[in-house]
Amino acid sequence: MAGVGKLLKQAQKMQKKMESVQNELAERELEISSGGGAVTIVITGQSEFRSIKIDPELLQEEANLVEETILEAVKEASAKAKEVNEEEMGKVSEGLSLPGLM
Repeated sequence: MAGVGKLLKQAQKMQKKMESVQNELAERELEISSGGGAVTIVITGQSEFRSIKIDPELLQEEANLVEETILEAVKEASAKAKEVNEEEMGKVSEGLSLPGLM
């Protein structure tokens, strides 16, 4: 039964670390530029969009070009936030050996 106690302690430690990392990611801001800097998005590591800035020159283009540029910037920002989140959360479980799970 000592093994079960050790597993519980490991799991509790990992849970606290995960909560800490999630809080850090919620505050961490990533700035993503797209379209040659025409669109800049600020997003957190928890995928919360904070701001979008659009170069006024882009707004003089055809609507479909503006829409495509903004959409690509949103996709890129979302992918980057997901990548950072997965990377940081992966660090939490590094070295944790839970029999039967890994």
